[in-house]
Amino acid sequence: MNVWQEIKEFVSSEIIRNSAKLLTASVIVQIIGLLVYPILTRLYSPEDFGLINLFLSIAGVLSLFATAEFQYAILLPKSEEKAISCVYVGVASTLLVVGIIICTIPFATTISDWFKVPNLADWYWAIPIFVLFSGLWTLLNYWYTRNKSFGEIGTYQVTQCLTNAAAKCGFGFAGFLNGGLILSAIVSPFIALGISIATTWKSSIKRLFSSRSVALSDAVREYSNFPKYSLPRALVNYFSGNLPIFVLTPFFGLTEIGFFGMALTLAFKPINMISNSLYQVLFQKTSEQVQNKQHIKPHIFKFLTISVAVVIPCFTVLYFLLPIITEYLLGEGWSETGVHIQTMLGWLTVSVLVAPICYLSDIFQKQKIGLLFEILLISARIAGLAFGIFTANFYNAILGYCIGSTVVIFLQLLWYISLIRSYERTIAD
Repeated sequence: MNVWQEIKEFVSSEIIRNSAKLLTASVIVQIIGLLVYPILTRLYSPEDFGLINLFLSIAGVLSLFATAEFQYAILLPKSEEKAISCVYVGVASTLLVVGIIICTIPFATTISDWFKVPNLADWYWAIPIFVLFSGLWTLLNYWYTRNKSFGEIGTYQVTQCLTNAAAKCGFGFAGFLNGGLILSAIVSPFIALGISIATTWKSSIKRLFSSRSVALSDAVREYSNFPKYSLPRALVNYFSGNLPIFVLTPFFGLTEIGFFGMALTLAFKPINMISNSLYQVLFQKTSEQVQNKQHIKPHIFKFLTISVAVVIPCFTVLYFLLPIITEYLLGEGWSETGVHIQTMLGWLTVSVLVAPICYLSDIFQKQKIGLLFEILLISARIAGLAFGIFTANFYNAILGYCIGSTVVIFLQLLWYISLIRSYERTIAD
């Protein structure tokens, strides 16, 4: 069977049919982003983008603590009552973490001094609000995924993107530049979450309250690997992905971070949207197949084959055009963002292949090995950043970071392939 036949079969498969709703939302979100970023880069300075990148990096890592990774457990049990218990555990954990963060608000100035960004102290109060909305949506997202309610997930994505874009532009035109991006980051999920709950109350949300759940302690005990191994893995992964912002800000300042943060946004936002859509559908489908002792290799390998056939030619062409595209799209002085994306293309390629199937370590309860890969990844990235700091060169830091990322994530891909083959052997036996 040639590649075109595989593409035709894959496009008509259940995976794509279920992904279509999420992918359609992703396309809409990307169009909105392309339309709004040329406006935002002319309203806000690179320093403003540096501040929001630092804010989101800090709030993002705290959001991981919020659910203790119990959102993934929602998909695994056959019993709906047990799945609801996992939702309850996640909500309780989120409220606890938000309460702890609120207690740290008096130390906002000290925390800001660590990063040498005094303006962060003025907006530290918004972090627990962001974490609350983020944790609740993460749990609701996986509850929708369990019930194959992919349309509701797409609706949230579009609503959140629209309100975020409108708020950013509105604050910018009003001259509220210092914290406009941060306020937009908490207003938009609040509105999107409220609309999602209101519109799905009867079909999905009400069951979370009317169904009799099993004891929470049983759910915590059965899925203890998620807080024990998946949470540390996610934390290491998040710190690893945001190391340039955490580590380089004190050495090179918010302007350089603003350029690199924009590169991350433009490069990974479309990839993450598509990867997350495929991830949720593949996770649900693979979980169901493993529960029923069915083969998983055909659809996963087909996804990998098609991804390689599409991504490599596209990225090769993009390499030569990126500085021109970013200068034209974002405005004069933003070509440095395109240079950073050029440096990231190897990392982006392996990420396209790995991100949609990284659930395999959870399905096969191999979180401990997954954690070891994350430790290896962050070690390689720290070495790359250290090289840049030692040479006092921001570009060298990003280059070392990207090379380390590419090598380790490729090794992780080989491990996932070995997990699939090992499972297939057990089916054959």
